[in-house]
Formats: sequence, C-alpha cells, structure tokens
Amino acid sequence: MPVIPELIGGSADLTGSNNTKTKAMKPITASDYSGSYIYYGVREHAMGAIMNGIALHGGFIPYGGTFLVFTDYCRPAIRLSALMQQRVIYVMTHDSIGLGEDGPTHQPVEHLASLRAIPNLNVFRPADATETDECWALALANQHTPSILSLTRQNLPALRTEYTPENLCARGGYILSPSQGNAQVTLMATGSEVMIAMEAQKLLAAKNISAQVVSMPCWELFDAQPQSYREQVSGKDTLKVAIEAALSFGWERYTGPNGLFIGMCGFGSSAPAPDLYKHFGITAEHVVKAVEDKIKE
Repeated sequence: MPVIPELIGGSADLTGSNNTKTKAMKPITASDYSGSYIYYGVREHAMGAIMNGIALHGGFIPYGGTFLVFTDYCRPAIRLSALMQQRVIYVMTHDSIGLGEDGPTHQPVEHLASLRAIPNLNVFRPADATETDECWALALANQHTPSILSLTRQNLPALRTEYTPENLCARGGYILSPSQGNAQVTLMATGSEVMIAMEAQKLLAAKNISAQVVSMPCWELFDAQPQSYREQVSGKDTLKVAIEAALSFGWERYTGPNGLFIGMCGFGSSAPAPDLYKHFGITAEHVVKAVEDKIKE
C-alpha cells in the first residue's frame, strides 16, 4: 500500500477470510473518506459495480474480495469490467473443494471454466507465494484488462525457491520442473494442484517414467504466446495430463483427444480438504495410476 497508494481495497463481508486488508489501511466511513478500504457487506454485485465506477473515475486501482463461488453474484459486474476494459482486480479466495467443511454450496467447481469464457478477463490461479506476487504484478500492470486472482484457502509449499529476473507467470504457462531425460508425460496444473503434479513427477520417476511439470497460472496469457513456445512447454509428443480441482471443461484444448484429466466431474462434499482430495481422486497416487494405465493401453 505505501508503494501504490492509489489502491482501494475491500471485501464483501469476508475481510478476515480473504485477507484483503493490510495494517496500513483504514476503512472509508460515512464521516471519513480519507481511508483506503471499503467494507461492502454481503453485496458481491454492488462491490463489483462500485469498483467499476471507481476505475472509470480514474486515479484509483480498485480490488475487492469474496469467495470464488460467489462470482456467480457479481458476474454481470465482472463482465462489464472486461467489456469496458477497466483495471479491476477481483481477489477470489477459497477457490476449490479444498475449502473443506463448508460443503458443496461454497465449493466452486464450474466457476473457473465460466470465468475463463469471458473475453478480456485474465483468470490467475497461482501455485505458491512467488506466483501470487507475479500475478499481482501483472494484474496491476495491465490497465485495460480486469483480473481474477483465484487463491486457495489451504497452505501451499513454496515451489519457486530460486530467483528469476523474468516474471514467468507473464507467459501464462511455463515448465516449472523439467523431466530427467526426454519427457514421456507432461503434467499440467494450476494453483493448489501444482504441488500434486510435483509429487506425481517424483513417483513416476521411481517407476522409470519421465515427466515434466508445467504450471499454468493464466490460460489467457498462455494462449497469447507463439505456437512454438506453447508446443515447447506442453511437450508436443508427450502424454498430457491436466490436474485441477474443478471441472475439465476447456482443458481438452491442452490435453488433446488422448490426454487425461484429474479433477472434478460433479459437485463437492463436506469434509476436511485432505479427505476430499483423496475421495475425489485428486492425488499424486491417482495421477500415477492413471498414467500407468494409459501407457499400457
């Protein structure tokens, strides 16, 4: 906030869950407009509409948070952000069945696909803290495209531990972990499922199956890359496996007709996150078994 004072934050009654308020921010109130944080209340659509108005006014960069499943309530405002080419940042947390015991009413499964269908909207789903930093930088830098930051509830390990001068998320997808030798399999994942792909890579290596891991934090930016780069990253002659705790809709463009998808095919359920991932087969062990079965065909 001290570096970018034009940021105006907020949340639709989920400030404590979204972590959208920093210590450097004070709320805007009816008697004091000098703050930089808005408590919107349970008004997701109004929050999006107000942020559009702030962006159109100029001079400010608005961002607001809620759960990803509640994009259903502010979709018209998100669509208008994209249509009007406004820099509005939607911080959507609790982005999968990993939110756990709140159950299927709060667990988004179709929402990533529906948001990715909106033109001129960058949907970011970062895998760790470094990718989150990079996606925030991209959202702030793009003055004519709104952004969705799809963030997990559960803790995630640091996968990017070495400094890179380039913002790798700017390419939309990149090889996070190369294979040992020529890759037979390409494991593509987003967000919290990238760590599952990393674990599956190790298990496959123990079975003499070489795999590379591709993190794909933003499909829109990846699709904008040259075909040569996209083919290099996706492993043109490899078995392609997509891993995402959401519906498969859209992944077929990357996996092809013979690829695999590890994810959801229906609504979630109410249970702790580790139990849900095991129940729905979104685990490294399940990925390995699916790959082995496919190779045997």
